[in-house]
Amino acid sequence: MQDSTFSDVSKLDLSGLDPLKFDPRKNRFDEPAKFLPVTFVLCQIGGLWFVYMFHHCLPLLRHNETFSHARAEMIAFNFVSTMLLICYVKSILTHPGSIPEKTADDDVWNLVAHDSRGSGADASGTGLHETKRSGEARHCKWCAKYKPDRCHHCRVCRMCILKMDHHCPWIYNCVGFGNHKYFFLHLMYAVIATNIIFWSMLRTVKNSLGSDTPFVKMFSLLFGASLACLLGLLVTVFFCFHIWLTLKAMTTIEFCEKSMKRTSYDASAYDRGFWGNIRSVLGENPALWFLPVNPPSGTGLAYASTEETPLRLSQDVEVGRDIRKKTHEKGAHKPTSKKRSSSAGTGECGGSEASSSHESE
Repeated sequence: MQDSTFSDVSKLDLSGLDPLKFDPRKNRFDEPAKFLPVTFVLCQIGGLWFVYMFHHCLPLLRHNETFSHARAEMIAFNFVSTMLLICYVKSILTHPGSIPEKTADDDVWNLVAHDSRGSGADASGTGLHETKRSGEARHCKWCAKYKPDRCHHCRVCRMCILKMDHHCPWIYNCVGFGNHKYFFLHLMYAVIATNIIFWSMLRTVKNSLGSDTPFVKMFSLLFGASLACLLGLLVTVFFCFHIWLTLKAMTTIEFCEKSMKRTSYDASAYDRGFWGNIRSVLGENPALWFLPVNPPSGTGLAYASTEETPLRLSQDVEVGRDIRKKTHEKGAHKPTSKKRSSSAGTGECGGSEASSSHESE
């Protein structure tokens, strides 16, 4: 029987609710060792900025024929660097969003509250699209809460993350609904900055190879250009991947799930069209898309549904079931000796346990 208190999420009054403020990681900054990757990234940014400014731009400013060109490079590079740092810091400090403790109407997401009434939550009629194979609403056994669509538990952050993309150690934070835009812009400005450094410094690096150039300056220029080239290549590939995910209305976790189930990447249940998919990450106002302000609207707890939403999700589930069924059939028809019959049965039982464990998550 469906619990009446677990009503349609899309009809709830969420105006006074801010799931981005709920943060059970109160001791997050008490683990300084986990900020070593963040320190490493900041050192790379500071080192490249120092090399570019003091070994490339400032020497060019001393000559009249290169003064205007160097000034334009300095303005562009410092603007991009400033935006890069702002987006990077905001992606670290901005909460990605988690399941709230309660809403204005009732403790809707609390799993214990529903179980104490003696009735489980049937996902039909709740407004949620992602369900377990039994048809019940997904829940987190660690947080003891029902999961909204696209929500996953992060064991590093020890909490459920709304629209979780992935956990990034380089920002010591999860990329989710609340900070996805800042992470996306951070990648974009990192691509621009590294390309500016590499391509504009090529002539300076070439001129520094002469015998009259101090070794420290020559080494700094070579090291800076090489590092910018390597980082630029890696970040560009990663950024292009996230552009593709944005246009496909997918997160990294959803991409991996489709890879494991071998389903089509063109069938996303949350596809809002080309412009709609971009607005769901960069915000509603196109004039502010490339600025670290105006994040996407909404709470991350509910997503607009279409007629194809349940069909696409059910197709993904059915494909996953077919793969598991074929795997079990191959194992059942494989010839085994009597001595191994008991171990084969144990393996089959272990498969079902793993399957039920996946459902509970």
